[in-house]
Amino acid sequence: MSIALVTGSGGLIGAEAVLFLARQGLTVYGIDNDMRAYFFGDNASTNWRIRDLENRCPGYRHRSIDIRDGEAIDALFQEIGSELSCVIHAAAQPSHDWAAKEPVTDFSINALGTLNLLEALRKHAPDAAFAFLSTNKVYGDRPNALPLVETETRWEIDASHAFHDRGIDETMSIDGCMHSIFGVSKASADLMVQEYGRYFGLKTACFRGGCLTGAGHSGAELHGFLAYLMQCTVTGKPYTVFGYKAKQVRDNIHSSDLVQALWRFVQAPTSAAVYNIGGGRFSSCSMLEAIDLCQKRAGRELNWTYSDDNRAGDHIWWISDISKFQADYPGFELQYDIEAVIADLHDNGAERWEALAS
Repeated sequence: MSIALVTGSGGLIGAEAVLFLARQGLTVYGIDNDMRAYFFGDNASTNWRIRDLENRCPGYRHRSIDIRDGEAIDALFQEIGSELSCVIHAAAQPSHDWAAKEPVTDFSINALGTLNLLEALRKHAPDAAFAFLSTNKVYGDRPNALPLVETETRWEIDASHAFHDRGIDETMSIDGCMHSIFGVSKASADLMVQEYGRYFGLKTACFRGGCLTGAGHSGAELHGFLAYLMQCTVTGKPYTVFGYKAKQVRDNIHSSDLVQALWRFVQAPTSAAVYNIGGGRFSSCSMLEAIDLCQKRAGRELNWTYSDDNRAGDHIWWISDISKFQADYPGFELQYDIEAVIADLHDNGAERWEALAS
């Protein structure tokens, strides 16, 4: 039986990937040392998710390893050896704001941790597929230079622009703009994943995600905006919107849809692939629109305030064009539109968030 390795296995995408891969009959090793609790506090801990995986997947093999520990990573890859068929690399420090507080910690996790995994893969399992959860933040604030038009509830791109119908594609440059400290650490990892594909011939792909979401998200103020927005709506906790008149736009891809995309790559991998991946126009919303959707689903109003100070390097408008991935992997279609995402967050997350608040 082949083996899959998932880093960040207690996180939103990692846990979804563990469950999916186990259903495909793979033995799944997971790496997660609950750094999320260190980043965002005990309420953001992934320990509940690890316990859930252990209960639901009897063959799941958990390892509490820090991906910055090159020796520990190498030892694990040596233990698994050539039976390793794929790596889903979802472990990260994921927040703009937190990265600015501890840049060395952020860079060592996101960049050095990724390098440790790639080097261990090259030495011990060079035929395995490596899917990296990158981010659209590798593009920095360059999307803010697009011709944007203000509407009643959102910023929108000019209808004449090439990105209007399907969103931003992979031709956008990542140079000459401000990225945030987080964006730089993820861009460094992204480039290294590509390089290990081109230079060493490994089967690698970077998935530059928009907003990743789902009820399994341990949302926090500094990361996981849609899950945290619903959490605040359900519990009455105050929420602050930062900048852009609360009209900034994001596309939102459900964890289930993203894992389906990762699985398609794992089954037919190439080298040094790069894909923008997100909800596209099919699952997009502005902050104002997201607040309205959450309030309607929860049946109560969100206690929110507005700050004129936008986050440095933050996007005003982002919608992912996923047509390149769909061309390479025909048949892939998103299943969760924005209303289905909101319904999942509320119906499958509310009870846990209310328990945390009590």
